Order: sequence, then structure tokens, then C-alpha cells
Amino acid sequence: AWDFPNHAYWATAIFVVAMATDQIDGWLARRRGTSSQLGKLLDPVADKVLVLAALVMLIGEGVAPAWMVALIVVREILVSGLRLAAVERGVVLAARDLGRLKTWAQAVAATIGGFAAAGAWSEDIAWWALLLALAATWISGLDYARVAPGVLRGERV
Repeated sequence: AWDFPNHAYWATAIFVVAMATDQIDGWLARRRGTSSQLGKLLDPVADKVLVLAALVMLIGEGVAPAWMVALIVVREILVSGLRLAAVERGVVLAARDLGRLKTWAQAVAATIGGFAAAGAWSEDIAWWALLLALAATWISGLDYARVAPGVLRGERV
């Protein structure tokens, strides 16, 4: 295998920069009134790809328990399915407040996990951060489940 000194630090730094640019982009779009229906649909997808890739990599680093990441992935698939069903009904299901909180919690957990993989922080801290992210993930999922009947009837939420 190719040895890349401090790879976990570099990977974590790149992840943090990517998440920061996503936040800045969203903030600017809302502030300038330039958000679009396509952006509302694609931004959560990009967030999922970035965060889930980081969490899956942390399984390989021995920092993230596979069962926690699997439960997060299951919720993401379910909500993505709801988003696709909404699009078929002419409704764009934009990110909800709890969904944004969930993304933030997952990003923090992935960042802490990255630093734990680098040896800077305890893996126990990463475990607890991921557990909190898992809780936020499923609480957010319940929020989407609450609005799902209306979305499936084609109502905007």
C-alpha cells in the first residue's frame, strides 16, 4: 500500500473545507435569493455523498462502528426515496431544519472521527460523537416521516 504520512489529517482537513464551502454556498444562495429548485434537490444529495463517504472510510480506519454507519445509510436511503417520490409528484422536498442539524452532527462526527483516526483524539470521543449523529439522523428521519403523507399526496411542505 502507498504510505502517505499524516493522511488522516489531510483527509480530515479536505473534508472540513468541503463542508465549509457547502455551508457558504448555501448561505450565499439564500442571502442573494439565488437558490433554485434544482439546488434544493441536489444540495442534500451532495451532502450525503460527502458525509457518507467519510463515515464509510472511518469504518476502514477502525474508528466508526459499521452498525452505526449502516443505520445512518438506511435513513439516508429512505429519505432519498421520499425525495424521489416527491419529485414524481411535482414537489421538491428541500432540506428541513432538522435535516440541516443532522448533516451538521454527521459532519462533526466525521471530523472528530478523522482526528481520532489520525491519533489526535480518542476513539471513544469519536464513538460518542457518532452516536449523537446517529440519534440526530433518526430524529430528522422521523420529521421527514411526519411530512411524508402530505408529500406523497403532492402537497408542498
